[in-house]
Amino acid sequence: MEQENDTQLSEFFLLGFSEDQPQIQPLIFGLFLSMYLVTVIGNLLIIMAIIVDSRLHTPMYFFLSNLSFVDICFTSTTVPQMLVNIQTQSKVITYAGCITQMYFLLLFSGLDIFLLTVMAYDRYVAICHPLHYMIIMNTRRCGLLILACWIIGILNSLLHSFLVLRLSFCTNLEIPHFFCELNQVVHHACSDVFLNDMVIYITAMLLAVGPLSGILYSYSKIVSSIRAISSAQGKYKAFSTCASHLSVVSLFYCTLLGVYLSSAVTQNPRATATASLMYTVVTPMLNPFIYSLRNKDIKKALKILLESVTRRGPIDSPS
Repeated sequence: MEQENDTQLSEFFLLGFSEDQPQIQPLIFGLFLSMYLVTVIGNLLIIMAIIVDSRLHTPMYFFLSNLSFVDICFTSTTVPQMLVNIQTQSKVITYAGCITQMYFLLLFSGLDIFLLTVMAYDRYVAICHPLHYMIIMNTRRCGLLILACWIIGILNSLLHSFLVLRLSFCTNLEIPHFFCELNQVVHHACSDVFLNDMVIYITAMLLAVGPLSGILYSYSKIVSSIRAISSAQGKYKAFSTCASHLSVVSLFYCTLLGVYLSSAVTQNPRATATASLMYTVVTPMLNPFIYSLRNKDIKKALKILLESVTRRGPIDSPS
């Protein structure tokens, strides 16, 4: 039997959520629009607060501002397209749009992982080598660490994208997801995907398990150092400097692992799509709250930012 090969494939169909219940689509639209606005505004406030307050011009907050920027980009890769599809009652995404979305999803999800690892290293140096912290985490090294995150993320995204571009697709495809997820796209191809699967598994091990091991190693050293501190106040102060980061790491990795472990067990694409909301939408939305609610410096910087904006209003208004 001859396999049909449509090289003129021009579009995919993102089935999204509740396609059989159109009456709740306005509710879904309002919910995701609200979550998206909260994510963008919350992370922008974190970035602006760090820029405005000179006391936050330290490596720790430099990495945090980069994480907030990546979270905005990460969410912006998926949610706006989904909102447009709901509003226009269309499930279509072009082939080029799908590949582009998949590329940026891989890029920003990878950057999230790498930045969380770099932030764990920063906390390790701050707590385990406090006297040499500013020497080790100098401006040049911080810049090189961010540059390395971007280079590895870009190369990883390009690798997967080019491997998908070589695949053939037989018909217009229905993807049971609200974005072009790599695994879903690959396994809807009608050509051999063995190489794609191998690369996905290998890069997942290198770029997910590797950073996670680095984070766990850093925190094992941090816990050992904190236990060696004699005073209870000193222990609390040391732990409080990394509590927010540890909360974000736990939230991100638990949701990410939960999605892929559940998908391996249930083989239910719709359940996987719903669970994917946690690390693609919910986690970036919660990050600003975690850092602001548990961090006195961020609270002070946000207060200064809001006060400066309030004072500037009457000054800029016409007399």
